[in-house]
Amino acid sequence: MTTELMMLTLTGLLAASLWIPYIVGVNTTPVEDPPDNRPHDPSKMIPWVHRAYRAHLNLLEQFMPFAVIVVVSHLVGVSNAVTAWASVAFLGLRLAHAVWMIGSFPVLPMRPIIFTAGWVCIVAIGAATLWAGTAA
Repeated sequence: MTTELMMLTLTGLLAASLWIPYIVGVNTTPVEDPPDNRPHDPSKMIPWVHRAYRAHLNLLEQFMPFAVIVVVSHLVGVSNAVTAWASVAFLGLRLAHAVWMIGSFPVLPMRPIIFTAGWVCIVAIGAATLWAGTAA
């Protein structure tokens, strides 16, 4: 398994598990039941629960493009230092983002910097894939 696929797998596991802090918060925080059994309004939750919800959504926003680019890279046979390092950095950034958000450190400018750095990793993998594809 390439480094890129390993990081994709680990990021997928993070995305599949990041709902847990939110659900723990929802079930341990007294909140008035919403009408018609609809999901709770996260903005009415205590702050860390709302941040956990946003951290999960934020990861999902970047996970899909990351997954597509890594899979395309793998399918065309591109695996190099750029794609490997960018995929490792992406997972590290997403872990840092989750800890930063849920841990009550969502102070500007770190949160948008971490998000933007994740985007740069995706673009780097995509560019390396396109570059290798045009060079072949």
